[in-house]
Amino acid sequence: MKKLKGFTEKITRKQIILSIVVAISLFLFLVVQILSLHLKNSLSTQQMAKRWDSSGKSAQVSCFISENAQITTQQLTNLEHAVDAALIEISISKEKESERLWVDAYSARGELTVESGKTSVTSTAIGVGGDFFLFHPLKLVSGSYFSDEDLMKDYIILDEDGAWQLFGSSDVAGMQVVIKGVPHIVRGVVERGSGRMNDKAGNDKVTFYVSYDSLSKYGTSKGINAYEIVMPNPISGFALTTIKEKIGIDELSFQVVENSKRYSMFSLLKVLSEYGIRSMNHKAIVYPYWENIARGYEDILATLLLLKFIFLLIPAIILFAYIIYRYRHRTWNMKTLLVLGMEWKEKLVLKYQNSDKIKIKGSFHTKRKKIKNFLKNKVDK
Repeated sequence: MKKLKGFTEKITRKQIILSIVVAISLFLFLVVQILSLHLKNSLSTQQMAKRWDSSGKSAQVSCFISENAQITTQQLTNLEHAVDAALIEISISKEKESERLWVDAYSARGELTVESGKTSVTSTAIGVGGDFFLFHPLKLVSGSYFSDEDLMKDYIILDEDGAWQLFGSSDVAGMQVVIKGVPHIVRGVVERGSGRMNDKAGNDKVTFYVSYDSLSKYGTSKGINAYEIVMPNPISGFALTTIKEKIGIDELSFQVVENSKRYSMFSLLKVLSEYGIRSMNHKAIVYPYWENIARGYEDILATLLLLKFIFLLIPAIILFAYIIYRYRHRTWNMKTLLVLGMEWKEKLVLKYQNSDKIKIKGSFHTKRKKIKNFLKNKVDK
């Protein structure tokens, strides 16, 4: 108790304040770290590689295309063949015929007028192809998704607002709407994202999801503006480089992002290094709302990374200052350290010598006892 009292009496007010500062900094670092992890894992559009391949050997790559490129579905089919060829080149092939080595999707933004028996709504439409809803698992309120594997292409998915405006209900899967005189079946109803980030990203209006074919025929669109793929990534950057090289359009007409690593520490440091010039874009690319949200998260996570560095730097500086202080006010020198080292060495030598003596003594007594027992047995016989 006396020792404890003596110890506490030696602690100065300055040391207490600095200890509190260190504790608060480490606590804030932990809070920011938890928040960062939550944000990284909250965007389902950036997690497709994990959902597709839990081993971590695949990468998700997104390609955003300018309106001027006028890319066609045939060009995307050629890109798919090029991906197959690139994988065969590095000896990656299907083990089973039914196996899929990669999965992809594409989309275009436009506008549609959708009619029901009650009314009509003209609003944003996204024409989709491939496995779009694997990459964008929007929360279903009712019904289901559609894909390229469906024989019928005249399906539509409404968001909740659109369903209420057209039918006065969100439970409308299986009902019929008309687009330019052509009947379409409501396949499902989805929840639209809400909040400031969604609104600013361009997801603030009623949105219809139809096949790319339907949007091209019955709506207005400026062509395919997003292509997404998850594919094997045996070495870092392989998937990204493959798509960049094989897409077959002018470099100024597209931008490629590797979603799988966009929130890594090095990627976020790059975002910080581009502060002030990041928003400058000389490419005529209009990002879809999900990419705008993902880019917004990049800015937030980069800021949080900077805060984490600051919260770790504060205790590091205090610790460094304490070490310098202790060194300058040391009561020892190299000579005392050498003497202390020699004393420890002598103690260790004595300790091992004593332990060896005990072992030898123990083994001598054991042998002596065994001999006595042997002679006693002989006499008894």
